[in-house]
Amino acid sequence: MGISLKPVTVDNWYSCTQLDVAAHQKQVFPAPVVYWIAESKFVPESQPMAIYFDASIIGFLVYCTIPDHEGNYWIPALMIDGQYQGKGYGKESMKQLIALMRESLNCQKIMIGHRAENAAAGHLYESLGFKRVSEELIDGEVVRVLT
Repeated sequence: MGISLKPVTVDNWYSCTQLDVAAHQKQVFPAPVVYWIAESKFVPESQPMAIYFDASIIGFLVYCTIPDHEGNYWIPALMIDGQYQGKGYGKESMKQLIALMRESLNCQKIMIGHRAENAAAGHLYESLGFKRVSEELIDGEVVRVLT
């Protein structure tokens, strides 16, 4: 079966909150999954998704279903649990998310940000075709766009 993305529901939300990054990544991923789930209850365009490998939840992401004022669709969060990192699951999850967003939202531009010290995220996003928007940090993050 491999990687699949499924909406966060009453049946899997608690399992999502148990996901965590590796200890050395805590500064890079300061907001826990429970924050993103709570935000999605008040920000209707935030769509939280559980990342599954077969029947196990291994990660979490959030994407926006409504574009910003410039027509950009955002991916505010992506995380793979520490014990599942380094296996290509993040890349496969992103490929599936990009396909889902293009098909369901017909979006032309997808934006994502990451902290400058998160070199792994930068390499991942570059490998998927995301280009850096500016040499300057925006709200403390490197912002990238996929067109």
